[in-house]
Amino acid sequence: MKNFIKTTFAIGIIALTFASCAKAPEVEMTSAKASIEAAKAVEAERYVPSEFKALQDSMNVAVLEIENQNSKFALFRNYKKATGTLTSIATMSETVKENAAARKEEVKNEAQQALAEVTALVTEVKELLASAPKGKEGKEALEAIQGDVVLVESFLAEVSTLINNGDYLTAVDKVKAAGEKAAALKAELEEAIAKTTKRR
Repeated sequence: MKNFIKTTFAIGIIALTFASCAKAPEVEMTSAKASIEAAKAVEAERYVPSEFKALQDSMNVAVLEIENQNSKFALFRNYKKATGTLTSIATMSETVKENAAARKEEVKNEAQQALAEVTALVTEVKELLASAPKGKEGKEALEAIQGDVVLVESFLAEVSTLINNGDYLTAVDKVKAAGEKAAALKAELEEAIAKTTKRR
């Protein structure tokens, strides 16, 4: 009878030990994944790419650590390190979201300012176009410039739409290209006008 009691007690201890073995941090994993998705939702991967990558790297480290612990015998598993990493992801993601929002606002202002500047530049180009020499030899060149001005204006209309849709990074790229083209047209017209003035 004593042996039976001892055996039953031993089995109970073993069962209790296995039951209390460390479990994978599923709740923390779900929370960390949700945090990364929340950062992605505010376009952190576009506006603060290095910070967003750091979040993903931390997640990869945690996943590898969990896989490493899962490969061990149940009694020797310890998910403390992975849990700590997953918990830090949730904290990090809040900072990443704030930084992404701040950077997005900066780019928005940059796009709006550039749009205003290039719009003013196009107005200058149009004024130069109106006072440019109208001789036969310059007619084709002026028509080409006029066509380019229309093209630049279509770019600016796209930029305005992009800003309204919240795609500020694309807007900045497009408005820079439009600005370079407008500046080149202005220089070309100024040169043509200067040559005509010298001839006189």
